Amino acid sequence: MRQDFYWSESMELRKPEWLKLKIQANQEKKEVETLLNKLSLHTVCEEARCPNLMECYSKKTATFLILGKYCTRHCLFCNVEKGTPLPLEEDEPWRVAQAVAELGLKHAVVTSVTRDDLPDGGASQFGAVIRAIRRLNEGTTVEVLIPDFQGSEDALRIVVEAEPEIINHNIETVPRLYPEVRPGADYHRSLALLAQVKTIKHKMLTKSGVMVGLGEKEKELIRVFEDLREVGCEILTMGQYLAPSSKHYPVVEYISPETFAHYKAIGEDLGFSYVTAGPFVRSSYLAAQVLQD
Repeated sequence: MRQDFYWSESMELRKPEWLKLKIQANQEKKEVETLLNKLSLHTVCEEARCPNLMECYSKKTATFLILGKYCTRHCLFCNVEKGTPLPLEEDEPWRVAQAVAELGLKHAVVTSVTRDDLPDGGASQFGAVIRAIRRLNEGTTVEVLIPDFQGSEDALRIVVEAEPEIINHNIETVPRLYPEVRPGADYHRSLALLAQVKTIKHKMLTKSGVMVGLGEKEKELIRVFEDLREVGCEILTMGQYLAPSSKHYPVVEYISPETFAHYKAIGEDLGFSYVTAGPFVRSSYLAAQVLQD
């Protein structure tokens, strides 16, 4: 059951020093914003109020948000706007591909809002975007962060057969917190999606991410890591949850850099080939490093 959270400023946890960023805007950031406006493109960096926006735009990179800007689900951790989605834009794949070319990206990351209103959940648009990027950007690798497509293997197959280098689907949090944090999502359905990727194409790299600070316990988090490894997930990202506003799910705890290092070591011991963990880590943050390391 969905809840609305309202609390006064005096109830909020005080942010620790390690969560205070000091990055100034530069010309590159302005150029990225100008390009996105010119091509009428959305980014999850802006829509989700990512704390790394300034850094990433300043490095002339961004994570593209396709299928419009309105999400059909109401996850209480997410700042992406909820509402009635607009029709798909047929030229969107080419606009994304053009942005990748103009930014000179060697690794393009594409995600989307959840579109439960579409028969295939938007899978065909993902496939078209992947193909358009490849046609216009020789040598550029592609990573997609996909929704669960309501468990449709046919929809997932469309994305897998477009052959991105990495398919990411975030598990987000521990099963106990799903009813409050991710109403409309299902923990086991998300795990099944990651397993299905391997069934369709065994060598496809899979990736998932979790937020911490929502009230999860360490043993619950480790169980999530183990579940992800059991379905063959190779890449794990982990970052601090930051509530976008007082109407979103509240931050229960700020996790220290030392604890992130501890969780990173646990993930590596469990056999993930690549683990990145830290207060500002997000699914697509420095995503290209996975294929470079």
